[in-house]
Amino acid sequence: MSQGLTIGDLSNRTGLAVSAIRFYETHGIVHPVRNAGGHRRYARADIRRLSFVMAAQKLGFALSDIAAHMAHLPDHKAPTKADWTRISRLMRAEIDARITALETLRDTLDGCIGCGCLSLKTCALYNPADVQGRDGPGPRKLMA
Repeated sequence: MSQGLTIGDLSNRTGLAVSAIRFYETHGIVHPVRNAGGHRRYARADIRRLSFVMAAQKLGFALSDIAAHMAHLPDHKAPTKADWTRISRLMRAEIDARITALETLRDTLDGCIGCGCLSLKTCALYNPADVQGRDGPGPRKLMA
């Protein structure tokens, strides 16, 4: 990895605080090596790793899920296109499910605005066929 990037260099390149980079390190996102002086040195590929994590988190993916997908990437070299394609393929089903859920929410939300009860017989979003009404009044799913 030659000299590698210092944590400050990585912070400047990604916009992340040094503490955030250390946090991501504890979750196995980046794997610095130590130089002779004991200081962390990061690979240039860690810029891309951290950028991917930031983008995925912004889209609502949990860090534990992201880390699990990234666990099979090589530690001290840049992931290949095939590596990223594999992660993309694995995440695609979840992304598609989120898109479907958001489309359903978009298409049915106008019937729920102002309702709050989530037990109306007409609630197609949270309570089709009023099954929640059997468990009592109020927003049953939100109180669980």
